[in-house]
Amino acid sequence: MKLKSTTVNAVSIIEIPKITDEEGRGNLSVIEKDCVPFDIKRVYYLYDVPSDAYRGGHAHKALFQFLIPLSGSFDVILKDGNNTRKVSLNKPNKGLLIVPGIWRELENFSSGAVCLVLASDVYDEEDYVRNYNEFQLLKS
Repeated sequence: MKLKSTTVNAVSIIEIPKITDEEGRGNLSVIEKDCVPFDIKRVYYLYDVPSDAYRGGHAHKALFQFLIPLSGSFDVILKDGNNTRKVSLNKPNKGLLIVPGIWRELENFSSGAVCLVLASDVYDEEDYVRNYNEFQLLKS
């Protein structure tokens, strides 16, 4: 099975609506309806990731993901088989939409960073490509 011919340019930052309290009591962001272009079927989060560790290291065949830095910051390295793109996430009202067919690695987690992930489907091991050489073959 070939992977979709998506490129790193298909990955996008989406601004999450932010409501600022006029009395200075903080902000509120809401994700509903059309904020992400898929129905959310799974939610998980990464935390207590050491700054020298990385997460991800895989691609998905069909799954869409929306990554939100709830606290702190981290970098997302995106690869499409030909190009590489690095996106730094550090604002809880901006998320990263990752489309199928993109290799991703998360690294450089700040102390206390929390990454919330909204996914378009439930966990399915068959949807993962965990070997980068295999990923490159499936993209060609």
